Amino acid sequence: MATITRFLEVFALGTWVGGIIFLSFVVAPGAFAALGSRDEAGSLVGLVLARLHILGWIAGLVYFVAAFARAKSAAALGRPAALAVVLMLFLTLGSQWVSPRMTALRAQMGSVDRTPADNPLRLEFNRLHRISVHCELGVLLLGIAALFLTVRE
Repeated sequence: MATITRFLEVFALGTWVGGIIFLSFVVAPGAFAALGSRDEAGSLVGLVLARLHILGWIAGLVYFVAAFARAKSAAALGRPAALAVVLMLFLTLGSQWVSPRMTALRAQMGSVDRTPADNPLRLEFNRLHRISVHCELGVLLLGIAALFLTVRE
């Protein structure tokens, strides 16, 4: 049973971290290179990011169920790796809070690229985009740390 639960912990984290890496280094650059406009690429990346967030919530749940089952106590939730996963979930929530606001701003502007850089809508969009990127970077770094700590145990 310990082997299965350990596998589920590592698999959940590996899937989540792998999804972030794939989105960041394959999907996003590919969308911006291949699609007709940056607005279309941004919409695609936003859609994929929303689905990645769902994957993250599922992975976090699987991780905690497996960690709890392996340790057979709530003490498992106080381990550094588990605390990193809690922070990952909070950052994911933060990114999910920002995404609909960015979508609404994109709709108001019609086109992010054609909106002047000093337009208040564009400034707010850029601010929210920075928050989103920082949240996702935090999830990635915490995920790598949680994966390392889980494998090291």
